[in-house]
Amino acid sequence: MTANTRSGESPGDEGVRRPVSLDDEDALDAFVADADAALVEFYTDGCGICASMEPVLGNVARAVDVDVALVNPRDDPPLVERFDVRSVPLFVLFVDGEPVARRAEGFIPGDDLTAWVDEHVA
Repeated sequence: MTANTRSGESPGDEGVRRPVSLDDEDALDAFVADADAALVEFYTDGCGICASMEPVLGNVARAVDVDVALVNPRDDPPLVERFDVRSVPLFVLFVDGEPVARRAEGFIPGDDLTAWVDEHVA
């Protein structure tokens, strides 16, 4: 299991929430199990909209105090079927380790995504 920051962290970044890159289904399961609430973006390499969501996700993580991760389901095909990934980016919100909501609408502005997370986590 590996969890890396896609943005990279420097030693002074403790406490700064950034999206974490997950390698596979086991890493995803461990990540959501350890978080009270987690927002996961399913993305693919070369998806411009997916890449443009990364800074938005970092802002959402800080605004609503949720853990945020990114996973490429093409790296672990069972994830495609398990989460019914039909398009990317797909956002799945987990509360207490269980998926509670999902959105697959392309680019979602930060305020909209924050409100959506708040609606399901509160």
